[in-house]
Amino acid sequence: MATVRQKLLRWYDAAARDLPWRHTRDPYAIWVSEVMLQQTRVETVIPYYRRFLESFPTARALAEADEDAVLSHWSGLGYYRRARMLHAGVREVVDQYGGKVPEDRDARRALPGVGRYTAGAIGSIAFDKEEPIVDGNVARVLARLSRIDTPIGASATTSRLWEEAARLVPGRRPGDLNQALMELGATICTPKQPGCESCPVAGECLAYASDEVDALPVPRVRKPPKKVKMAAVVATRGRGADRKVWLVKGDQPLFGGLWGVPMAEGKARTVLSQAGLNAKLGTKPIGEVEHVLTHRRLQIDVYLASAARGEESEARRRFAPGDLESVGVSTLTRKLLASALGR
Repeated sequence: MATVRQKLLRWYDAAARDLPWRHTRDPYAIWVSEVMLQQTRVETVIPYYRRFLESFPTARALAEADEDAVLSHWSGLGYYRRARMLHAGVREVVDQYGGKVPEDRDARRALPGVGRYTAGAIGSIAFDKEEPIVDGNVARVLARLSRIDTPIGASATTSRLWEEAARLVPGRRPGDLNQALMELGATICTPKQPGCESCPVAGECLAYASDEVDALPVPRVRKPPKKVKMAAVVATRGRGADRKVWLVKGDQPLFGGLWGVPMAEGKARTVLSQAGLNAKLGTKPIGEVEHVLTHRRLQIDVYLASAARGEESEARRRFAPGDLESVGVSTLTRKLLASALGR
């Protein structure tokens, strides 16, 4: 294993991409980057990361921000529960630890939204602790390196991957070692057409030796996303520059805390009523939007309603188009508004 570590670190020193979160040892900034990078491409994360830290440069600054401000900086990044859990975790850091992310691993693991991977990334990169990590890229590297032929997601596979990661991490520069594994998976040991000829540890790779690189890792069995038919109502009041749109704040897991167009399974009139609004509702949809989530494929009929009336509350408000930049709205909401209003 020492040979693998040495080769990975030498390669990382020469080939690592210049990414903004690699210029800091601030555990808070590293925490932000790792949460953003979950299930999201590096190229997408970079501008969000920079804007987020410009607005919330410290744990205390984020803790003191309201949820709308936080979610507005996350709009378009997806998986919004990440932002809410990061916000909750940072608030606990401020309340319990004076704004300093704890070095103790168990204390980090106890924070809201901090699992084994995030705790290990913070511990190894910020605090130089010998803590392993396993994300999708690392899992692929280790599955090929150690020829793990059980399906990703199976409990036996997960245990084996963490064991292999734990065997590699002890030694100097554990944070760089973990980042080298992630970097290798992102740039060379890719899911398709991996660049084995350029891999620094090809000589130690059991999958490469047995010509099984393309067969590993064994993918988890995924069900196709379920098709769900929904209706969304873009309810407006006023005309021209004075026109505003009613949005509601949802509490469902996927879009909880975000402002969105009233939407549900069922008839448009029922959707409008459930939102607490009265309006002149068109009899036919003016468009259709398809939106694919991890487990669901939403097919949404979009209706336009005018002269909408309702009582504003913490969960129901009228917004001018320019107001949407300061609150959290999802990509789906923007698609629905564009479909109905052409913006």
